[in-house]
Amino acid sequence: MAIIIDPDNLALTTDIAIDTTAKTIEIKTTGAVTDAGSTGGVSGQALYSFLKEQWKSSSTFIKFPFPMEAITPEQFEFINGWKPLNDTTRNLIRTAGWAEKSAAGAVLRKYMGVVSLGSLAPVFQPYYRWNTGAKVNFAYPGPVNQAVQIFGDATNGNFDYSDGGDTFTIYVREQGKTYGTSNNTAIGASTLSYITYRFPLSNSTDLKISASDATISTTAPWNQITVEYFTTDQMRDIDGGGTEPYRIIVTDASGLATTQQIYEKLQYLLRQNSDIDSGAGTVTGATADALAFFLGDTLVGATGLAIDGLNDNYKNAVSLFDKNGVNRLYPFIAAGTINFGANAGSGDFEYTMFFATTPAGDFGTANAVIVNDATGTPITGTYSGSPVSFSFAYDTNTQGGRTAGTTPAVKLVGIGLAGGQYTLVDASITRSAGQSILLAPAQERNYSNP
Repeated sequence: MAIIIDPDNLALTTDIAIDTTAKTIEIKTTGAVTDAGSTGGVSGQALYSFLKEQWKSSSTFIKFPFPMEAITPEQFEFINGWKPLNDTTRNLIRTAGWAEKSAAGAVLRKYMGVVSLGSLAPVFQPYYRWNTGAKVNFAYPGPVNQAVQIFGDATNGNFDYSDGGDTFTIYVREQGKTYGTSNNTAIGASTLSYITYRFPLSNSTDLKISASDATISTTAPWNQITVEYFTTDQMRDIDGGGTEPYRIIVTDASGLATTQQIYEKLQYLLRQNSDIDSGAGTVTGATADALAFFLGDTLVGATGLAIDGLNDNYKNAVSLFDKNGVNRLYPFIAAGTINFGANAGSGDFEYTMFFATTPAGDFGTANAVIVNDATGTPITGTYSGSPVSFSFAYDTNTQGGRTAGTTPAVKLVGIGLAGGQYTLVDASITRSAGQSILLAPAQERNYSNP
């Protein structure tokens, strides 16, 4: 049922119980009122209006001081020593903020009304925190319409979030959905009072999440991705221009993860109500700041986040910002795979990639230059039964005096003894990822070493 906004829909005793001795107001859910989060309960204005009608029509109630004062349709005070019976009743008062005062007029408690704006499914659990404190779930899943205490005197919590300088942050983080968050500063409320505030909060399907939590938490490469927070600068050279400072280091120990898998792991960590810092510090995931997002197919890191062990094939699809907010992009890494034909067997088939020509010397001469990968390691090895990934620092490689940023012609040579005849393949390494070179030797039928 919807929030009750018409006092005519409320009945004394069945829906609203008034105890003149204890001076309490109780909202019950045995009649017209439902206990259904933002779609149930009673608006503060309807409750106030109902009480006015009772005091006006009842010879019993009129003998007692009136319980509430209305400041606006969304701001009230419980006065003359009256108060809601308990937190169950407080959680059923909708679209309202209020103060609770003693018979002498002293403020005992203050509550702000919190209303979320945007699409939020009824099954999703929003939560909040004060400053850097712990996660606190709202009383109900789904869209928020609930009061949150912002002040309590010495006997009602002994705290004051209404005096300025405090941050109230609201979150929704669900598996497979985009994350939503807002805070009082974002809505222009630097100080908080007992009124109703509206916070943008919504989520939608996250097209970059496909793995389940069970897979992410137990399966490689996701379970080899960690995040560590630092209080001192961690220097990394992302763009090839010298090192720059970072304070959050994501590490892919496998070196195999895609940018989507890294993002999936980071989003998973941000839903954990536990320490996600793999280092000595303590950072609770559920209340930590966002770590990354996708802009199209480019993974964008939060300010001060760097990624160690990132697979070369994905460096061209990552945008990082150092601690000072300077955008850092990896020099372009061309990447691809060497595939092998069926005759490259027996475990002795070796491959080597040469530049076809360089100022220092061409293939076919004693000065031929072996191509280095993006880490400076020569692209050469022995076929072990699986395709071989290769990378190339397209923007920075100057081996043999060649010009960086140009497409090199290469010669891929393969030779085995029993495992394949000598073969040579001409190819080019272009400024792209996902390239493929096939090295398919003829079957060796004549080699013999008795």
